[in-house]
Amino acid sequence: MPPEAAIKPVTVRCPFCEQLNRVDLTKLAQGPKCGGCARPLHLDRPLKATGADFDQTIATSAVPIVVDFYADWCGPCRMMAPTLDQFAADRTGEVLVLKVDTDRDEALSGRFGIRGIPTLIAFRQGKEIGRHVGMANRSQLDQLLLA
Repeated sequence: MPPEAAIKPVTVRCPFCEQLNRVDLTKLAQGPKCGGCARPLHLDRPLKATGADFDQTIATSAVPIVVDFYADWCGPCRMMAPTLDQFAADRTGEVLVLKVDTDRDEALSGRFGIRGIPTLIAFRQGKEIGRHVGMANRSQLDQLLLA
């Protein structure tokens, strides 16, 4: 087992059974699985988040988090999705990417003052460190984490 300082935990919701799971990002090569349904947890892509798990995920993450506030009907959101997917894949283990559907989770969107979509918010240690409204290219995604 790695020393405590080397552990990089995140708490994520299983997309299949919705159980919260604590995952050590230093062990991604071992293929983390859900503790409830035993299905694989893929952290190399954006994960859906809701108000039910958002605060715990943001507060317990040892790595920065980028949250995409989007809607399924939003053209710019759909156009930006491949860039966000590639960003999540390239930065696996360094950054966690979450997606929040603004239509399904209006309370969470309101809490963060989302007025336009897509809106990207970066968090570190539970605190907002950067925000970008509108489509973002790869360099803008990387810039969000520099604060």
